[in-house]
Amino acid sequence: MAERRTRADALSNRTRILHVARELLSSTSDLPMNAVAKAAGVGQGTLYRNFPTREALLTEVYRADVDRLVASAASLLEQHEPVAALRRWLDEVADYARVKRGVLAALEPRSGHALAASHSGPIGEAVDLLLDAGKREGSIRVDVDAHDVLILLGSLSRLDGTEAAGRARRILGLIVDGLRARG
Repeated sequence: MAERRTRADALSNRTRILHVARELLSSTSDLPMNAVAKAAGVGQGTLYRNFPTREALLTEVYRADVDRLVASAASLLEQHEPVAALRRWLDEVADYARVKRGVLAALEPRSGHALAASHSGPIGEAVDLLLDAGKREGSIRVDVDAHDVLILLGSLSRLDGTEAAGRARRILGLIVDGLRARG
């Protein structure tokens, strides 16, 4: 019985650490480990037991966001028509992009590029899932593919933090409008 309590506490601590790190990264690329521990309400030992390095923490925040983003595509298609699902998914991409910018800025350039490249496949598969559903329904153009969308989404990375808040959703709306089937 005591063993389960420890595991539940450890999982709760890890989840809280990731949540705090993600929140901090949405506004800055500066991620002092002591600030994460303090904001998460855990000691330095607990933080470093879960994430032995700052890079390990950043990598896990990024991986968790990618996993959540990829998984949400199928879920959104179950709840919405394809174009609406795509738009909602792209809104999630905007939130993800904010954190991604913080993670990649905080990592060494080589580590950041490798991390981003390692997750482009699953994100492309999620885009394909959404596009294919819309193509079958006739609401998405048949001449677009995931690579086209990913190139368009790359424009979000060019926006600085203050500009991104105001323009990202508008740009995503333009992308969705451009993907709609005409006629």
